[in-house]
Amino acid sequence: MSERMTAQKLKESKGQEPQAWLTAYDFTQAQLAEEAGIDVILVGDSVGTTAMGYDSTLPVTLDDMVYHARLVRRGAPKTMMVADLPYLSYTTPEQALQSAARLVKEALADAVKLEGGRRVLKQVDALILNDIPVVGHLGLTPQSVHAMGGYKVQARTHQAMADLVDDARALHDHGVCSVVLEGIPDRVAAYVTEAIGVPTIGIGAGNRTDGQVLVFHDCLGLSSRYPKFAKPFANLRQIILDGMGAFVSEVRSRSFPDDSHSYHVTDKEWETFWNRQPGR
Repeated sequence: MSERMTAQKLKESKGQEPQAWLTAYDFTQAQLAEEAGIDVILVGDSVGTTAMGYDSTLPVTLDDMVYHARLVRRGAPKTMMVADLPYLSYTTPEQALQSAARLVKEALADAVKLEGGRRVLKQVDALILNDIPVVGHLGLTPQSVHAMGGYKVQARTHQAMADLVDDARALHDHGVCSVVLEGIPDRVAAYVTEAIGVPTIGIGAGNRTDGQVLVFHDCLGLSSRYPKFAKPFANLRQIILDGMGAFVSEVRSRSFPDDSHSYHVTDKEWETFWNRQPGR
């Protein structure tokens, strides 16, 4: 694996080899991501929909994020870890600082990510003033699902495009180290990538950003359905189903565990034990 990414190196990587980011939510996922050479692990509040069974990210709490980020850090101690600030955990600069401090102090996050542009600049300032690196998130922002009327592609009108570009420039000017662009047209993402001086990381934003991020489950074929932008690079869901099915079959037929998967005692010890039992 190459030298560990940091917030400063992340900024300096603009225009270089595209980065591969991946979400992860536990020790094993993080361990695999680090071994595979993932550049940055994002502990996303998408844990709510992928691992906790919710239909949105809104119920995810700060305690949830701290817990999962701690698991990820233990699994990937050499990889940059960005942790999401969950819904309503950064409504004011003071709250944002308190929430981010927990992710940094308790989970050893290298940076935090928050959704929004110009409306969260005071929060961004408060974090950076206290030496907490910030990753921005624009476009389809899942914490705004109700305001957006669902999970819809954003920035499709000329005014929405201009607003998104202004948001990206504002985040850049206030010192973020990267901006995630989600669910926006490829040409818009390409324009934003050229317009700001920090890396853009796309998810459903075409291939002209400075990097890409995928959810662990979508990347590896563990999901039951996929958004348009997700490409499963493996089919682990079917492999797991096949393996579990074989386990069920062998248990019911008593072919598992067989002799090679069982522990044994010598005949002598067993006979001594047996002969000492009451009534023998």
